[in-house]
Amino acid sequence: MLAQQLLNGLLLGATYALFALGFTLMFGVLRVVNLTYGFYFTAGAFIALWLTQFGLSLWLALPAAAIASGGIAVAVDWLLLTRLRRAKADELTSLMVTLGAVLALYAAMTAWLGPDIRRLPPGVIAGGALEAFGLRVSTAQLLILLACVLLAGGLLWLMRATRLGLAIRAMAERPDTAALMGIATGQLAALVSFISGALAGAGGVLIGLNFNAIHPYMGESMMLRGFVVIVVGGLGDIFGALAAGLLLGVVEVLTAGYLASGLKEAVAFALLVAVLWTRPSGLFGVAQGRKA
Repeated sequence: MLAQQLLNGLLLGATYALFALGFTLMFGVLRVVNLTYGFYFTAGAFIALWLTQFGLSLWLALPAAAIASGGIAVAVDWLLLTRLRRAKADELTSLMVTLGAVLALYAAMTAWLGPDIRRLPPGVIAGGALEAFGLRVSTAQLLILLACVLLAGGLLWLMRATRLGLAIRAMAERPDTAALMGIATGQLAALVSFISGALAGAGGVLIGLNFNAIHPYMGESMMLRGFVVIVVGGLGDIFGALAAGLLLGVVEVLTAGYLASGLKEAVAFALLVAVLWTRPSGLFGVAQGRKA
């Protein structure tokens, strides 16, 4: 029983980690807490829902939804934040702008689609499961794990093993110096927004698949978990976001399984408060440095 719960927690945590990767990348490079990030999560889930309703395979709907969410993120960033970056506005200004924007976006989506929960079409993914060593993993969970591994591994490869990743990290550390060295910081900012939005959109599809529940405000609750993950993992730390996402998933599943499902969010935020009290830079963060 415990082993199955731990496995379920790791699979859920993988989705949290995927969502938080884009969030921490956006913060670490662009130095903005972009609250519209949760809307990209919701948009990805709805785009995948519509595509599957038109008969597209989930294997194709997932990347298509991720790409579309990335495009939405680029458009929102260009409309809201490009001018603020040029004016070197502080982080609080960007936070307030994106707060107003996300409230408007959620309200518009709810007025358009309604607040009702939607389900993916029956049979969108095979209902079988694999069993080994007393553990059971559904086909949906296998897809979630595969997608998270591929996307997280691709991001880490991009950031650590390519010249583009080096340029992004240079921009994160010293944007003015990076611009003087010939790095096109405006184009990189758009690329980072696209990658972050695509990761959020993919996370929305996977969470919608895991719980088979899609609604306009699903990104709002996910943003709260995203804050927990990036703070616990260390602001701007990609490896920290991975570890903290997995930790949060395990904590939530164990709390729901052995205490009460209604307490899982309380325990998650208790973890956040405990980390802030003892290590304000996060469990894996370094107080004096920035990581891209």
